[in-house]
Amino acid sequence: MHSQRLQELGIELPEVAAPVAAYVPAVRSGEHVYTSGQLPFVNGELPEAGKVGAEVDPERAAELARIAALNAVAAAADLVGLDNIEQIVKVNGFVASAAGFNGQPGVINGASTVLQEIFGEAGVHARAAVGVAELPLNSPVEVDMVLRVRDTSR
Repeated sequence: MHSQRLQELGIELPEVAAPVAAYVPAVRSGEHVYTSGQLPFVNGELPEAGKVGAEVDPERAAELARIAALNAVAAAADLVGLDNIEQIVKVNGFVASAAGFNGQPGVINGASTVLQEIFGEAGVHARAAVGVAELPLNSPVEVDMVLRVRDTSR
């Protein structure tokens, strides 16, 4: 189901990013999975650093938000299996913002769009897009999410 959709879109989920502190990438509680904040790591590297609206342009930041969202999906899928994800419930997007930059919703659309491409109607979610002064490792974006998953205990 979702695995097939990823294949159709030509998207390959990345390896789960190793935590940069004392936490795990995702935790299941009942029918929900909560991901830790995911940075836009590609092969263990942060492809861009800096503030959006200064060192990083908003279009590139949206691409990075897309990568961070895929990293969050990978963390959840590693825990419960991709095809057991039933719905993206909530996405929280954080944008390291230069003074005066207020385009956070457009940046986090990079995450929202890819989730809807993969999961269709089940990828439509509630969301926050927040501008912040700093993010870990000088990342321009960070994304975490809550997902509803199939009961696999049966």
